[in-house]
Amino acid sequence: MNLNSANNKTLENVAIIGNGGRENALAWAIQKNDAIQKVYLIPGNGGSSSINKCKTIDLDYSDTDTLLNKLSELEIDLVVIGSEIPLGMGLGNILRDRNFLVFGPNKDGAKLESSKSWAKSFMRDANIPTANFWRVTSIDDSTNIINSNKNPLVVKADGLASGKGVFIPETKEETAAITRDILKGRFGEAGKVVVLEEKINGPEISVFALCDGEKYILLPTAQDHKRVGEGDKGLNTGGMGAYSPTPLISNNELMEICKIIVEPTIKELKKRKINYKGVLYFGLMITDDGPKVIEYNCRFGDPECQTIMPLMDKEFVNLLYKCAMGTLKGDEKILKNNKCSGCVIATSKGYPLDYEIGFPIKINDTKSKDMQVFHSGTTLNNNGELLTNGGRVLSVVCQGNSFDEAFEKAYSTINDISFKGIFYRKDIGHQVRNIKKEINK
Repeated sequence: MNLNSANNKTLENVAIIGNGGRENALAWAIQKNDAIQKVYLIPGNGGSSSINKCKTIDLDYSDTDTLLNKLSELEIDLVVIGSEIPLGMGLGNILRDRNFLVFGPNKDGAKLESSKSWAKSFMRDANIPTANFWRVTSIDDSTNIINSNKNPLVVKADGLASGKGVFIPETKEETAAITRDILKGRFGEAGKVVVLEEKINGPEISVFALCDGEKYILLPTAQDHKRVGEGDKGLNTGGMGAYSPTPLISNNELMEICKIIVEPTIKELKKRKINYKGVLYFGLMITDDGPKVIEYNCRFGDPECQTIMPLMDKEFVNLLYKCAMGTLKGDEKILKNNKCSGCVIATSKGYPLDYEIGFPIKINDTKSKDMQVFHSGTTLNNNGELLTNGGRVLSVVCQGNSFDEAFEKAYSTINDISFKGIFYRKDIGHQVRNIKKEINK
């Protein structure tokens, strides 16, 4: 039985908690290291076991006793908690109490994502630039705040809502209606508190820092496309595509972001005696007044993770291990190459609202070192047939020497994938592409 990976000389067996495209992308990057023997995805999805060295374990991670016994049986050296729900429920604490090495914060650190109002207060206390906000728990309070502001406010469910709990209304009446809807139970417990936020403007970017509680290193930046419709219109989603790295900020501007946002965040965590070992995701808006934090996440973004992982070299897993151990130096190199990476998400028709699942998926078996298809909402039936099993079904990721090249490959690849109701945006990466003709006519 392996209860303390710190005593092992080599890192061989890794478990990843989650079932999405993010977890598959992490597994794909981790298995590239020659020392890795096995990567277990718990529970994984229909495409997880097709990744080299990977195996799925059909186990409910909320059944922690069974999970702990299985991890011990498998002699797991490192557990990577992929999604926000187990982080928010405190799975990191439970695993660490049993001496497993874990990449992912404990429940106290995960509040940066699991409670937007807590995170906003955290930013205020640490003097981190962010939009003005109000925490409300009643319709009367929200009505007073909405009416006292000149412009409509952004509306956010306080808790975890699978990327669908943020609304950007066009009118004050719409702001009030959405707030009432959330407070009346649209998102259950996640909506008992609502954050009303000043609307700020500018391009959004994602910054990721791997943190061992003291030191950190940055991953490549990215830009996500959250709206379901082309031209960045329509409902918010968990993400319709992404690209990395973003040229919207210079290296000097990134260093300034570290100075005024990343480092104060880590300092405030330490001040609160929160030993944060995991990834810090900073959702930023680059405003005329400088960068401001829109949100924190405590896990790799999805689809940003799928976009970034192919840019990592085979030592990536060792960085996660160092974070879990608390031995990060802060000057480690992580890039495999200087290529660009683009990701397009194929979704089920109707996402992010109502959609059907259970349709067969056809993927042409095209092999390329600069192309990856990461499964998200997929499953295998009893006959081994691949079926749709979620709103976001597949992530098609390609690399190139330019964004035009990367996305040309991505759209060519996604054109060869089919299932009933397949939908995807045709303008992902429009900020960095030279789009002169209609793609996928």
